[in-house]
Amino acid sequence: METTRLETLADGVFAIAATLLIIDVSVEAHGDELGAALAHAWPQYAAYAISFLTIGIMWVNHQAIFRQIGRADHRFQFLNIGLLLCIAFVPFPTRLVAEHLRDDGLQVAAYAYGLTMTATAICFGSLWFYAAVGRRLIADTADERVVRGISRSYLPGAPIYALSTLVAVWSPEASVGLFAAIAIFFALESSLFGGSRP
Repeated sequence: METTRLETLADGVFAIAATLLIIDVSVEAHGDELGAALAHAWPQYAAYAISFLTIGIMWVNHQAIFRQIGRADHRFQFLNIGLLLCIAFVPFPTRLVAEHLRDDGLQVAAYAYGLTMTATAICFGSLWFYAAVGRRLIADTADERVVRGISRSYLPGAPIYALSTLVAVWSPEASVGLFAAIAIFFALESSLFGGSRP
């Protein structure tokens, strides 16, 4: 089958997940307290920005995958559904991190965020490698160099997120900092790699 409907569904899920992130950003204050309350809410802004960037990167990468896909089968459809399930879940651990960045709940929040991102990376890899191994679903016109490049770029994702999640055992603040660094790294890597695609 063609992939158009899968891409349409994915675009909808990405849009909803990105939109839900901003719903959790809120400030309760009156009058003269508003300025201080806005400044105090910086963890919400940071969590929103990092997760929006991450979801944006996932959307770009999802498009990159589908540019190489020539057809879809039943298993590929369900792998795509699994990936979208993880992406739609991202706003929840994002809210946990924002709410607990300054208290003792940050460790559990970091675990939740890290496990979500690790699961998402595993789903991304599963979707791609199912299609790419033996060029099972790859379009006949797809450049083999691009296919190999995408494969290389997906290999470190899950291990990097898993290791960053484990860091929360010793320092949840460092773990959250690593999640931010990963988002920035993948944004740069994705834009540079994407720019080399035909």
